[in-house]
Amino acid sequence: MRLPAHPNDLDKKRIERAIKARKRYRYVTPRVLATEGGYRIESACCSRNVDPEGGIVDIALLLFDADEGAWQLFRKNHGTRLWELDSIHERLKEVLDLLNDDSERKFWQ
Repeated sequence: MRLPAHPNDLDKKRIERAIKARKRYRYVTPRVLATEGGYRIESACCSRNVDPEGGIVDIALLLFDADEGAWQLFRKNHGTRLWELDSIHERLKEVLDLLNDDSERKFWQ
């Protein structure tokens, strides 16, 4: 039996450090939470676009597919309350670069 590689404390800390360099909503402090197979990022909704009361909203879900050796990046469709696959990447750094740039505001809404 093989133990899952994710979540683990090392990559959780790596994600926490990396998202400090994001271009959007730098004045909030997001949380990285361990979830089965990966990590979920949540944050206060300061823009009030998703939650008019400024509550905690989901930002991104990062899951590692061990069979494919790839990261799946999901964004939250707040209208349907469902996670939608955004992209697949070979390296975690690619996922973090995309999250930090987010020029289309798919994650940091």
